[in-house]
Amino acid sequence: MKILVTGGSGYVGSLLVPKLLKLNYQVLVIDTFWYGDFLKKHKNLKKVKKNILDLEKKDLKNIDGVIHLAGIANDTSSDLIPKLTWEITCLGTKILCDLCKENKVKFFIYASSSSVYGVKKEKKVHEELSCKPISDYNKTKLVTEKIIQGYDKYFKNFLIRPATLYGEAPKMRLDLTLNILTEQAAKKKVINVHGGEQYRPYLHVNDMVDLYIFLIKKYKKVKSGPYNASSGNMKVIDKAKLISKINNKVKIKIKKIIDIRSYRVDSSKLNKIGFFPKENLEEALLRMYNLFKNNKIKNKPQFYSIYWIKKLGLAK
Repeated sequence: MKILVTGGSGYVGSLLVPKLLKLNYQVLVIDTFWYGDFLKKHKNLKKVKKNILDLEKKDLKNIDGVIHLAGIANDTSSDLIPKLTWEITCLGTKILCDLCKENKVKFFIYASSSSVYGVKKEKKVHEELSCKPISDYNKTKLVTEKIIQGYDKYFKNFLIRPATLYGEAPKMRLDLTLNILTEQAAKKKVINVHGGEQYRPYLHVNDMVDLYIFLIKKYKKVKSGPYNASSGNMKVIDKAKLISKINNKVKIKIKKIIDIRSYRVDSSKLNKIGFFPKENLEEALLRMYNLFKNNKIKNKPQFYSIYWIKKLGLAK
């Protein structure tokens, strides 16, 4: 089976692609490589440096399935380059879907976001609840879901709404909540919490990778549609307290700000099709803490989305 992974050199892709290759899949990665190339050469791996806005029919020749990871990373990055965010996320996906239709691709897995729900007070936010996105990032994710669903009769599609990811990867993200807090604890012994009372779901990047592989193997038996993906929900302050337990010398400083982004997602629908995250939060945080402490995770400028977007001159 030949799999196309768009944005394959990113945070998730840099872990996903090697796993796919280890499982003997043929992999085509199409990426702008704005943040660098974090994929080692392999006989079953082909890398193409290209923006999805420039895709052609020949680029998807003999592709069986697509894992669509390409896009602008988060709320703050999207706010910086809203026009480009809408173009790449929505228009780029429309172009990709048209080519999938022409090339008779069998399945399409999309990396959406649980942030499409907006602000929710419900303790269990499930896929049947309304989506009320509050930022360009959230809005483009939801619009893109609708675009993909318009191709239901041409290929199976799975719209994955993951929690905020965390954990180590070759192409690291140092602008994600748990990664930020853990690095601060390991390097500075001070954790700065903005607000703290807001609820945020969490999911280890390894579990995200395993979910994509699970869907590749099970796509014929799983129904198309949106699926929440989360290991749990916690207040940001409670995440900080959990990390501070690793080292009793770590202090927590709370900065009082208003952050209305608060929601708790429920992953029962995903559990019903047989997928359960494996990573234990405390064990994963301890592992990441030690990696930061021993300088095994490097602090590189391209690991910060906003900084790097500015560095590339994309924000004009």
